[in-house]
This record gives sequence, structure tokens and C-alpha cells, in this order.
Amino acid sequence: MLFAIGFKGGHELNESGLTVEVASTLIAAIVVAAVVPIYSFFILRLKLDVYNAAAIAATYGSISAVTFVTAGSFLERVGVDYGGYMVAALALMESPAIIVGLLLVRIFVSRAEGNSIEANNSETGSGETEKAAFNWGDVLRESFLNGSVFLLIGSLLVGLVTSQKGWESLQPFTGDMFYGILTFFLLDMGLVAARRMRDLRKGGSFLIGFAVFMPMFNALVSIGIAGLLRLAPGDALLFAVLCASASYIAVPAAMRMTVPEANPSLYISMALAITFPFNIIIGIPIYFQIIQRFWGSTVS
Repeated sequence: MLFAIGFKGGHELNESGLTVEVASTLIAAIVVAAVVPIYSFFILRLKLDVYNAAAIAATYGSISAVTFVTAGSFLERVGVDYGGYMVAALALMESPAIIVGLLLVRIFVSRAEGNSIEANNSETGSGETEKAAFNWGDVLRESFLNGSVFLLIGSLLVGLVTSQKGWESLQPFTGDMFYGILTFFLLDMGLVAARRMRDLRKGGSFLIGFAVFMPMFNALVSIGIAGLLRLAPGDALLFAVLCASASYIAVPAAMRMTVPEANPSLYISMALAITFPFNIIIGIPIYFQIIQRFWGSTVS
């Protein structure tokens, strides 16, 4: 499924070329992916420790490929075109969120440990210091070369290079079979989300509210950015969905490896059991209605 998404995006990018609109949209996507974890972190710190706040913030700064695909299917159903270059935005938005999340951990844990060490040193008269350590090689490798990002970027490049001939050759896999596979995948994700619901009791109403209202806020902000960039309605919806979704694959994998102190049942359950179905069932239609109103679209 990820190969089909990336391949189609590469083909569409080959058709449209790298324009000012494309470049500005990709830059905006990267900036949003880096900024969302920052303000999310400070909101989450009202109730959570540094580790869990950073892990959840990174999760909501990243994206859900399945939500993106569903939004694309929705646009095709209502007859609204969109640019394939948005797949490039999809691939580029995972890594910044992971890096910012880990930077937040390093900064605030180091600060807390530094204050603790200073307090101990003032009591003992010792001048020793400690530094929190991260293996940045592993962090960057997981951020830029994790399976989903690597497959998306790789298939996008294949679609970009092979152009129309490659598109025609793989049409049965990237077109005809795609929606059947998507249907089964969404069914499986629904079952997984249902099993995760019980884990949300650990987070309480604060995290449940965050998992609903943060995507809505991010979507509204991104719709405003899309308006400033003068994106077409279809591209604006995909941009909003990317900014409103939360990762339940790439970011959790990175967080479990680099921030083991964080509780996976919190950030995975929030993204998968609340934000994912909310966006699929309620979010996408609402975002599209807002875009129609402000763009003056007549699509029904």
C-alpha cells in the first residue's frame, strides 16, 4: 500500500514538475511537523512527565499514511483533483517530528538532571557533572531510514523516473487492487483500535480530549496555511489531514527504541484508538466542508 502511494505521487510529480507551489508546500509541511510537537509538548506537560509528553507530542507532529490514503479516496469519490506531490509531503513529515521529540527529551531531562546535580553538589561540595546521552546515529537512522519513510521515498523516486511507462506497467497493483487492499487494511486497523480502547483508561479524560481537539486545532491552522499558499481544495484537504493525523507506526517504533521511559500504551492508544477513527469518520468530512466554505467550492 505504501509503495502504491509513493509510486502514484512520483508519477504525478513527474507530470507536474517541481513548481514554486510544490516547493513552498513541502517546506510548510516540514515546518508544521517540527512546530506541532513543540506546543503539544508544553500542553501535555500540564499533566505528564517529560518522557511521555515528548513521545505523545512527536506522535502528533507526525502523520498517518492510512488517513492520508482515505482522504485521497474521499476526494476521488467527490470528484475533486489533488496533486501527487502531496505524497512527498507525507514522506517528509515523519522525520522532523521524531527529531524534535527527542530534542525535547534531551533538553528538559538534561535540565532537570542538571538542577538535581547542582542541588546535590551544593549539599556535598562536589563539582562533578553528568550529561544525558543519546546515540544520534540511531536517532537519525530511525528518523530518515525507517521502513515507512524509506519505502515512500523509494517508490516516489521510482514513479518519478519511470514516468508514464512505469505507471502503465504497474497499474493493476497501484490502481485496480489498491482499494481492495485498503478496505482490508482499514478493517484490520479498526479491530486493532478497538482492542486499544481499554488502554486509554490509564490516560484519563485529559489525554482523550487532547487526542480529539489537538487534531482539530492542527487542521484549522493548516487550512489557514493552505489558504495563504493558495492551494487547490483537494491539496488543502490532504495538507490538513497530514497535519491533523498522528503516527502509530513510525514514531512509536522510534520512541520505543530511544525513549523507553515513555509508556507506549499511551501514545499508541491515543493515535490509533481515538485520533485515527476520529479523522476517518468525522474529521475528513468536516475539514472538507470548512475548505469548501472558505474556498467557495461548488463540489457536492
